[in-house]
Amino acid sequence: MRGLLRTSSAACCAVLTLLTPCLALATPFQKPNPVVNNVLPRQTVTPGGSPCGQNNATNRACWKNAYSINTDYEVTNPPAFNTRTVDQFPGPTIEADWGDYIQVNVYNDMQDNGTSIHWHGIRQFGESNQDGANGVTECPIPPGSMKSYTFHVTQYGTSWYHSHYSNQYGNGVVGALVVHGPASANYDIDLGAYPISDYYYETADRLTLRAELLSNGGPPDSDNILFRGKNINPTGSGGAYDRLVLTPGKKHLIRLINTSVDNSFTITLVGHTFQVIATDLVPITPVTRSSLFMGVGQRYDVIVTANQPVANYWFNATLESANNCGKTRNNWPAAIFQYNGSSSTALPTTKGMPIVAGCAGEVGFAPIVTRTVPAAQFSPSTLPIDLTTPSTPRGVIFEWRVKNTPIVVEWDHPVLEYVLEGNTSFPAMINIIDVPQANVWTFWVIQNDFVLPHPIHLHGHDFLTLGMGTGVFNASTMTSQLNFNNPVRRDVVQMPGSGWLVIAYKTDNPGCWLMHCHIGWHVAAGLGVQFLERKSEIAGLMKLSQMEPNCQAWRAYQPSSPYLPKLDSGLKRRAEQMEPAVRRIG
Repeated sequence: MRGLLRTSSAACCAVLTLLTPCLALATPFQKPNPVVNNVLPRQTVTPGGSPCGQNNATNRACWKNAYSINTDYEVTNPPAFNTRTVDQFPGPTIEADWGDYIQVNVYNDMQDNGTSIHWHGIRQFGESNQDGANGVTECPIPPGSMKSYTFHVTQYGTSWYHSHYSNQYGNGVVGALVVHGPASANYDIDLGAYPISDYYYETADRLTLRAELLSNGGPPDSDNILFRGKNINPTGSGGAYDRLVLTPGKKHLIRLINTSVDNSFTITLVGHTFQVIATDLVPITPVTRSSLFMGVGQRYDVIVTANQPVANYWFNATLESANNCGKTRNNWPAAIFQYNGSSSTALPTTKGMPIVAGCAGEVGFAPIVTRTVPAAQFSPSTLPIDLTTPSTPRGVIFEWRVKNTPIVVEWDHPVLEYVLEGNTSFPAMINIIDVPQANVWTFWVIQNDFVLPHPIHLHGHDFLTLGMGTGVFNASTMTSQLNFNNPVRRDVVQMPGSGWLVIAYKTDNPGCWLMHCHIGWHVAAGLGVQFLERKSEIAGLMKLSQMEPNCQAWRAYQPSSPYLPKLDSGLKRRAEQMEPAVRRIG
């Protein structure tokens, strides 16, 4: 992230200040009073189990003596403990302990664009207004303004944060989010977050304009794949491979994150395997894999044991060759895992066995904290996804639809503001689904009527993947293909092209929760829907009036913006006009 982050120490609460990256030369401004959310008093929490010791290299399953990998983190959390530290590009890493509160003060120092920051995968129990999805839970933060996000981390593991103001995160507004807690296998060294991302020389705004036009064919290829923000220049001189140092004989926890806009890939480490211990923010029974497919937005916590001869080893990201889940101009995306004691300049000498990468998501993971869904309650609703090509003044464009609607959110009138007003006259274009019942399982068949796969992300929930396959799902004849007993649970799952995905989640979190494809070009073109969960309870759980100062500031800014009105969904967007974008980037 091309920006700054300041920290201040405070007992029991990590307070971080994030300045959004300056995508244009910004004029100085007086920082206004923050839009601060009142945090509930810290609660005394009943210990989650009998004493089990402290978390260390031989006892990773235990946490703070009284909690463990078996603690149901949706029911019980430790009290908040520590303050945090930060790193730098490609985004300041926010670190916390399981049970902490985090406060992030976001200053929009950009000249002409709004912003909002989404805390990907954080469930935000009773805190939907902290989710950071503009047009859904808030208005964008206008230039020259500031907003404070305050939320409780009730899960642990690896995630990330990014702008939800259209495709702005593709310009660098992204970073890792690590919540320390127990683990389902022991390790010696935590090597921290390891983001892998596609990278484009052109701005994400212009590329989204290009990607929407039918006349341009498929979406743009990435110019590179970056590992922790680094790589060589694949078409010329310059750059450098990222090097991650391993200690011989030790077990290393590596927190893998795909922070791409478009590219999904399969990762391998020559001569080594991955012991997978978490999928997204869900701890799992450890399983060993020689390769891992990573859809956009997905994370894996893996343990790599340095049990090979002291040397350098290629860490490869391989893309599917038919361009069904992204394409890059770097034919050999790779980083180097370097054993301590080996050359810090030499390249690896063994290329390893080539793999044939696909676009199918990983399966076969078993969450530690189990969830079983009563099969007798299975009565799904179907959400069809299709691609259309309507004619517009800009030309014939690609338009993705969910239940025959391309989502377009209202930046100046988010859904939670409707709830605050008691207004239920939702426009059809914002694609709202009302989910009123409390603490029941809801079932959704997502039917993909086009050949391309989609990484489907749901805010506010770790959903259960009951099954997926090709063709059309028939609930009357195909229920036996589903798994109701502790299936894979995560917040992003790869849905197959020309196929179906069946998911379930429990209505235990009142709020407005967006579900969308995490490919930037697709959600910009409409691929999203909103679940308005337990609408009648939302206003009593959170102070919705706290969104009003920021929304008033946004509405005051709107008439002077050179990029409004927007032309896309507003969730991951194209620039509103091509020519002003030249001025916008300097």
